Amino acid sequence: MNLKKSTIGLIAAAVTVAGISTASACTALHLTAKDKGVVVGRTMEFGLDVKPDAVIVPAGTELVSSLPKEANGIKYTTKYGVVGLNFMGKHMVVDGMNEKGMYVGALYLPGYASYPKVEAETSSKSMAPEDYVAWLLANFSSVEEVKANYNKVILVQNPQKEIGGESFPGHFLITDKTGASIVVEPLKDGLKLYENPLGVLTNSPTFDWHIINLSNYVNLSAINVPKIDLKSKKINSFGQGSGLVGIPGDYTPPSRFVRAVAFADSAIQLDTAKETMPQVFHIMNAFDIPLGSIQEKDGDKIHYDYTQWTSVADLKNLDYAVKTYKDQSIRNIDVKKALEAAKGEIKVIKLESKQKIDDISTNF
Repeated sequence: MNLKKSTIGLIAAAVTVAGISTASACTALHLTAKDKGVVVGRTMEFGLDVKPDAVIVPAGTELVSSLPKEANGIKYTTKYGVVGLNFMGKHMVVDGMNEKGMYVGALYLPGYASYPKVEAETSSKSMAPEDYVAWLLANFSSVEEVKANYNKVILVQNPQKEIGGESFPGHFLITDKTGASIVVEPLKDGLKLYENPLGVLTNSPTFDWHIINLSNYVNLSAINVPKIDLKSKKINSFGQGSGLVGIPGDYTPPSRFVRAVAFADSAIQLDTAKETMPQVFHIMNAFDIPLGSIQEKDGDKIHYDYTQWTSVADLKNLDYAVKTYKDQSIRNIDVKKALEAAKGEIKVIKLESKQKIDDISTNF
């Protein structure tokens, strides 16, 4: 593009409601401020209220795999404290960061994610795919550490009745406070790791396909197209934004990937990570899916996919913020403060709230 330079797991999978499978339209990207602070933003789309809460998991917490007990899956003690979001009010981590300033998010990868069955001889290092985010955040402090260890566990099948008896089909975005970013995808031949210099991720197809697809949009630019002289007739654009004519505006994963790259790359670099947090929230608004704009018919039923929440993680200052569908107010968690207050126990911060609208009629 021509743009300016306990048991902890996760379920980011779709849940079947009344026979209608949910869609999967998550989008993630990051910006880097002039103070070198990296800020990651991400949306979570779903077809029903996922009732998110924040989960605080201190260092030293004993965790076990969410595989069936007879599978004898992995057991470990967290090295680092973790703050993130759960799913359906359960002790899970679908998206979050650790006390060392590393972020991990799970996004849907239907049709491509693949897992082997658990084997007795390797069960002690096997885990359900929905455990991977917590394991990465709890054990590693940087992308370099993840690259050296990401495949030392085995993600195995763990059928979920909520998604029709399938295992969670996800892939994982890992970004650290230096701005280094990678994507890990569980494919038929095992865990595949991709360098991700763009820091962007959406959904299917696989990450390498999205990178190739960008070649279809090398004409895009944040700079307006100059007027042209056509047979002595000067042709001007109608208004602002002519450099981005042709940018895909639909909600499919390939289109959102292109938009995310364009908006992240054209963003004005601000002085600090703290200033960049609200900037990232603004950019993520471009990926907010209104209820009703995505519909999937199943007989006489209609499934609606919409943005459940948006998270923004400041990896420099260790702040993790979120807004939800029901309350667009931004709520922030100071990671160090939350972990200290947890006093060594897993804690849950309730996020259920109603949007407050201030009456300023007489605020003269």
